[in-house]
Amino acid sequence: MDLPAQFADGLISPWLARRDADWWVDRLYDFAADLGASIVRTSISRTVIDVNRDPSGASLYPGQATTELCPTTTFDGEPLYGANATPDRESIERRRTAYYEPYHVALASELRRLKTRHPSVVLYDCHSIRSRIPRLFAGELPHFNLGTYNGASCAAALTGAVEKICDRTVFSRVTNGRFKGGYITRHYGQPEQGVHALQMELACRGYLHEVPGPVEPQSWPPHYDEKKAAPLRQALERILEACLGFARGVYSGF
Repeated sequence: MDLPAQFADGLISPWLARRDADWWVDRLYDFAADLGASIVRTSISRTVIDVNRDPSGASLYPGQATTELCPTTTFDGEPLYGANATPDRESIERRRTAYYEPYHVALASELRRLKTRHPSVVLYDCHSIRSRIPRLFAGELPHFNLGTYNGASCAAALTGAVEKICDRTVFSRVTNGRFKGGYITRHYGQPEQGVHALQMELACRGYLHEVPGPVEPQSWPPHYDEKKAAPLRQALERILEACLGFARGVYSGF
């Protein structure tokens, strides 16, 4: 995860600033392009700016613990910056211009391109998170955390197909639980316009050798283990095939 020097000043720890990343999702989903999916991604650390937050700074989960557009704390609530070093308005605007806006321009442009070729488009937003973060949620997170903004961002038929695939595995699943979809899902998901958006937040233990309890620099992130990740990858490949089939109108599971 990239931490450009001009935005790293004042950080308490580069490791802490990278700890809450979506670790190895690029490797976990490296089959996606071969299926015919378009891929839009950023390598910028979410500590610099989180492209899945509302650009206005409004909370996506009012009343619940969360992090900001330019986070000042970790998911666990630990400060990311030293005293008087948190990003000011000018720094946040530079980050928006350099990273946030280009990402969303690229994503919106690709959606428009696909809409000229297909009657429906599925935006599948990939994320992962540690399985236990008491500040954000109680207990252990299910393996699959499917978010469709309570059904507003995605057709019920597509949601049901993804749920069915998840429920046929050994992994646990919840839909619109703690994670209902971030800004990307909520902003771009317009089923009535043919754009169906869903977020998949994966609990890291499903594909990594996750250490229970607090993590330390020497143990986090774990190395990517293809054998460990294989069962989850198989399910994810079926999920993406279902999404692509839905978009093309050829998936028999609907």
